[in-house]
Amino acid sequence: MRWLSLLVIATALMAAVAMPAAAATVITISASPQQAHIGDIVTLNGNISGITTIAVYLFVIGPDLDTRGVTLDNLNIPAGRGLFTTAPVQLSDGSWTYTWDTSVILGDMKPGNYTVYVVSSPLDRLRYVREDFATAEIEFLPSDKPSPEIPLGPAVPVIATGVGAVLVLCVSRMQGKRE
Repeated sequence: MRWLSLLVIATALMAAVAMPAAAATVITISASPQQAHIGDIVTLNGNISGITTIAVYLFVIGPDLDTRGVTLDNLNIPAGRGLFTTAPVQLSDGSWTYTWDTSVILGDMKPGNYTVYVVSSPLDRLRYVREDFATAEIEFLPSDKPSPEIPLGPAVPVIATGVGAVLVLCVSRMQGKRE
């Protein structure tokens, strides 16, 4: 029995020495610029090490957005359950880049401070491992571009012509009664 205990202990020690220590996952993110106007392009980039992965997962929190975080391209979709913005990771060096064009996102982006999260697993802000993420702060100012003009629908000229014709008829009838 004594030999069996020593054999188990020796096997456990050899396995511990033979196994390489697991590297901690390290994720970084930076945003450029850190202050932008709504409608501008923001470049997000960083690195991930300690694991091999083909993508990192991004989400954002900010004024009037879901506290779990939302996707970067549709502010109406809460992050999680497979719904994320992803950025591909270069397997050679662990670097990643995402170009966030805030002029083409869905949802109402309001001026204010936003926090972009990058995580290594597709988990929302309330469920990820605390060491397995990084954040970048971005302040969004009101858009400095004028609102685009919305073209009139094809029915508007037809309705305007009809209203004009009715007005002409009314005026001509009124003049006919005077004579």
